[in-house]
Amino acid sequence: MTAEMAEMAGTEEMAPAAGADGVVWLAINAKYSHTSLAVRYLREAVPGSRILELTINDYLLPTLGAVYEMHPRVLGIACYIWNIERVKELLQLLPKALPDCTILCGGPEVSYEADLFMKAFPMVDYVVRGEGEEAAAALCKRLMEGKSGAGIPGVAWRGADGTVHEGAAVVVPELSALPFPYHEEEMADIRERILYYETSRGCPFSCAYCLSCATAGVRYLPLPRVLQELAFFVRADVRQVKFVDRTFNAKKAHFLPILEYIAGLPSSCRTNFHFEVAIDYLDDEVLSVLAQMPRGRVQLEIGIQSTNEETLAAVSRVNHWQKIASHIRTILGFRNMHLHVDLIIGLPGEGMASFHRSFNDVFALRPDALQLGFLKFLKGAAMMGLVERYGYEYMPMAPYEVLRSDALTYGEIRWLHTFEDVFERYYNAGRCRTATAWLTERFAGGDAFSFWQRLADWWEVQGYHRRNHAVRKLYAYLLAFAKSLGAGKGDLVRLDALLRWDAIRKEGVKAFPEGLAWRREWRDKVLVEVFPMDIVALVEGRAASKVETAVSCKEICVYMSTHC
Repeated sequence: MTAEMAEMAGTEEMAPAAGADGVVWLAINAKYSHTSLAVRYLREAVPGSRILELTINDYLLPTLGAVYEMHPRVLGIACYIWNIERVKELLQLLPKALPDCTILCGGPEVSYEADLFMKAFPMVDYVVRGEGEEAAAALCKRLMEGKSGAGIPGVAWRGADGTVHEGAAVVVPELSALPFPYHEEEMADIRERILYYETSRGCPFSCAYCLSCATAGVRYLPLPRVLQELAFFVRADVRQVKFVDRTFNAKKAHFLPILEYIAGLPSSCRTNFHFEVAIDYLDDEVLSVLAQMPRGRVQLEIGIQSTNEETLAAVSRVNHWQKIASHIRTILGFRNMHLHVDLIIGLPGEGMASFHRSFNDVFALRPDALQLGFLKFLKGAAMMGLVERYGYEYMPMAPYEVLRSDALTYGEIRWLHTFEDVFERYYNAGRCRTATAWLTERFAGGDAFSFWQRLADWWEVQGYHRRNHAVRKLYAYLLAFAKSLGAGKGDLVRLDALLRWDAIRKEGVKAFPEGLAWRREWRDKVLVEVFPMDIVALVEGRAASKVETAVSCKEICVYMSTHC
């Protein structure tokens, strides 16, 4: 008998016995609108077990109280980048409230460096490493028998002397072995939230900043099963199904029938389907199917990250920029779906000048949303091997964001957070789109980054980066900003008109953001806004005569829905 086997035998009767109903899986989500796919898979892996979903916005003691009310004998906690700091706080309280509870942790935040985590948090009895459905099921079976979970593949455990035995992370080789994770009886309570779903695991690419680089190959659910499960969501009338497939369009024979099925759903279907795609790998047949989608049926997320080819090469990524740009323009031309694109701030070798170019390249496509994320150094990602080479410093706690590199100072990254915040409040919120486009042409020569840069600089001078802001004030801020640029009376009149146009479109007819020259009137029983010029011409960038025009609020909303 080896020393390890002896330790396993010596701990064989240490764990308390528990029935399946004593097993509780805890998810602490980022928002109430989110749901947890992981704990639902685990609920199916251990029949009779229960789930508890809370959020990081819940206070710590109520979180502890909610767990206590479940009376778990075995508590499994899903650990992610958005909740790990709250999980660490909770772990310190659990032994005081539930001293006889066996604690399991799993998820990407603990799958790597499990030894360090278990040493830092001695109340954690086991860590499930990698894809945990099968390992967690085997572990719970042991625990329910009153036995130790020592030696189970994919499970880190403690020996009799406290030594941590990490084991190795595991994957589920056959996804078809996993039961469908959602229950009919829970749908009424969660149909208005975001439901996460997957048809594959793994990714064909190996981007250094992504955890998918740690797993080789792509595994798929059988297509007939996928279509059956999508029909379940449609019958349940859910608001949104968000696919967590890392690259949804990795295999055409798999994803195209899914898109065709979704396109063919009846008009009564209100479910929106969200996919992350490598848009440069779409072909004309796929584009033709996307063109047929009912308005609002799908939305696409496109990770561009940078347009600097040297930067992309440094993180093992290849973008076919011309195809990306062409396909984005084509899909936006369909006017039937939301397109969300991503850039990452802080990638290797991308300083301010390079990010300026990347931002302008992507912004010129006018996507529905351009998310600016900050590089994160995830446990298990290949990016960790580039830290020294590129002079990176990053947060030692979640979310592990970049603080500086050899291409960006901390001061520049700090300022870029203000830039991102301002851009999020206006452009990504769909607010003041026509007004900011006009300001960009009038005062920044069409250079989008320069415009938002100047607005971010002004924002900081006002001290706005340290305050919360009511939506009703955001419109007048742009008038004040334009004055700081030297805008004359005529420019301010035009800007005010565009801001009123934008406000009606975005905030609705009952909203009257502060500081604007509102002229709302009833004419022939129709509610109109009166502008001191041909407002449609101004919106479209044409010469606008100074003839007063009255436009119904309904017409403004209809115009924007058909022209934007």
